[in-house]
Amino acid sequence: MTTTSAEEPPRIRDTWLADALSERYLAYALSTIMARSLPDVRDGLKPVHRRLLFAMRQLRLDPGSAYKKSARVVGDVMGKFHPHGDAAIYDAMVRLAQDFAVRYPLVDGQGNFGNVDGDNAAAMRYTEARLTEVARLLLDGIDEDAVDFRQTYDGEGEEPIVLPAAFPNLLANGAQGIAVGMATSIPPHNVDELCAALQHLIKHPNAADETLVDLVPGPDFPTGGTLVESRESVLEAYRTGRGSFRVRARWEVEPLKNGTWQIVVTEIPYQVQKSRLIERMAELLQNRKLALLGDIRDESAADIRLVLEPKSRNVDPDVLMESLFRQTDLESRISLNLNVLDKDNVPRVMSLREALQAFLDHRHEVLVRRTRHRLDKIAHRLEVLGGYLIAYLNLDEIIRIIREEDEPKAVMMRTFELTDVQAEAILNMRLRALRRLEEIEIRKEYEELSAERDDLTALLDDEGRRWRTVSQQLGELRRAFGKNTEIGRRRTEVGSAPSPVIVPTEALVEREPITVICSEKGWIRALKGHIGPDQEVKYKEGDGERFRLHAETTDKILVFATDGRFYTIGGDKLPSGRGHGEPIRLMIDLANDEDLVAIRPLRPGEKLLVASTEGRGFVVPADDVVAQTRAGKQILVLDGGAKAKVCVPAAGDTVAVVGSNRNLLIFDLADLPEMSRGKGVILQKYKSGGRLADALVFRAEEGLSWVREADGRRRTETELAPWRGKRAGAGRNPPNGFPRPPRFT
Repeated sequence: MTTTSAEEPPRIRDTWLADALSERYLAYALSTIMARSLPDVRDGLKPVHRRLLFAMRQLRLDPGSAYKKSARVVGDVMGKFHPHGDAAIYDAMVRLAQDFAVRYPLVDGQGNFGNVDGDNAAAMRYTEARLTEVARLLLDGIDEDAVDFRQTYDGEGEEPIVLPAAFPNLLANGAQGIAVGMATSIPPHNVDELCAALQHLIKHPNAADETLVDLVPGPDFPTGGTLVESRESVLEAYRTGRGSFRVRARWEVEPLKNGTWQIVVTEIPYQVQKSRLIERMAELLQNRKLALLGDIRDESAADIRLVLEPKSRNVDPDVLMESLFRQTDLESRISLNLNVLDKDNVPRVMSLREALQAFLDHRHEVLVRRTRHRLDKIAHRLEVLGGYLIAYLNLDEIIRIIREEDEPKAVMMRTFELTDVQAEAILNMRLRALRRLEEIEIRKEYEELSAERDDLTALLDDEGRRWRTVSQQLGELRRAFGKNTEIGRRRTEVGSAPSPVIVPTEALVEREPITVICSEKGWIRALKGHIGPDQEVKYKEGDGERFRLHAETTDKILVFATDGRFYTIGGDKLPSGRGHGEPIRLMIDLANDEDLVAIRPLRPGEKLLVASTEGRGFVVPADDVVAQTRAGKQILVLDGGAKAKVCVPAAGDTVAVVGSNRNLLIFDLADLPEMSRGKGVILQKYKSGGRLADALVFRAEEGLSWVREADGRRRTETELAPWRGKRAGAGRNPPNGFPRPPRFT
């Protein structure tokens, strides 16, 4: 047993944990960004997709060839190019074959490759695949030095860094990916429109963004639908590379017997699973959230056909669909984040113009490289043909040298000034090639190749001609995938932003009567039906009733608090009356030191009298107090420690005000201003320490009513002259029996 005299010491390096973690995390992040999640702007592919197509080409799975098992393809990709799990590779391959996921499929699949319902594909051992014509275009010229290659992960082979891409795959098929700290989301587009924009950009390099958007008006999804985004939004999204597009399902009204009708949905938004969409709609229908919809049926076969039955034939179809668009995935928003790797492998967000120009620059570079490669091949062939022609001119001498000389190759090169290539070609020439006819063919080929060499040389020397050639290639692509072809026709209808359709609350919530109960400690709930004031309601121990009002689930409930703010709660959002409810402070942002003044349902067109403890107030339209957020809406402005005290309907012509000093004042409602916000005017004056106790609006001809303190009976006073006065007066003592503390209700 032998040992080395000096063993290599262990490689141990001291470093801070934070530095080690950041170094390794950065390496992981860069690997995720550059080798997994972001597509290349030139061919629009991620590494796994590029390796899939290249491996299938090596397996000779061209569009016209026979299919091969998907497991064979996945095995080759995993073994030669992509050292990851077979499930991830097969999932990527399946998506490239799904015509509802990819606008222009790159894999022609045979077998079960999944469906729009979200069902998974069959196992790879059961399915077969080959390349499509689009994939063939992406690979076209890969053997002609069109792109650079690099070693595979095990160093035993080579793989392309990027494909030649004679097809604008990035924008045509789109891409989705989530990296570390960044993501990409590119919707698919129509290739005919992209080619038109590319050709225009060749002719007009400084074309305006507006012109490009005229040529590419928006995405073209494989599942169709209708694009309902304003041109301004689309233009801004394409100009910045960030934005979103609103897509709606395509539908039509189908008339039935006796004036009835139904709606048939024939196309759904991109990436929406049909089964999940129906499941969600059925769930909302069961929970009575779709009041206008009666039933939903799936009658789909090869095509999508969802039947929506209205609850009544009197329902407006536009209103029904608008309510469904708001609550279901029949309307979807597709994001645009054109974050890609540029030719220098640097991730950045590009605009539509930059992405189109990057593709053009790549195609120009591919054209130059293929032309030079072809020139090299022509030069080699011309060299060989030149040797053949010399051989034909000196055929007898060539035969003599071959028969008699020991080293015929060197002698021929020296005698006829041949190159090594020419001498080797002559020595390998077959005897039957010595016919006269072969000499004529060689001369003809020599002349044709010489003409082609001159033409290609002229092409390399003329940049304008090169760009015209790229434009011609795009024209051929348009003819193959134009809008008059089945695969190239635009599937997504380009519409405009939909005109606002007013959807009544009843369209979103089933209308039912409720009784709103709020306890003294601020617990609120909604009991089903309208219950009377004599019906007993249970409360928590130590709590009791404070507010009880009748409303509907479609009503907006207005809450007025001592901070002078109005808060709004939807009637359908109130907790069920089965328990004790929930604290109202969980539903609105009410400060802990503030209290409730009034709770009432919103009645459109109604007016309210609001007043503070300092005796100031005004009339406000109820429609102006509706709040859109939990923070409420400030209506009554308070200062000096005052609090909001009164909120009553301004239904009448006379105002009655009573202070904490029990002085009663009555004046005309017309003396109060109508405002949307403010401190208001003085209703009643008080001596030092006096406060407003209550206020009421009533009709003078009906008299002023209140509940007597002695027996609890309601008393109505019609002779009001003793208490009438001008607004801001002091008032006088109320009639006998007026309650203490003073109040009207």
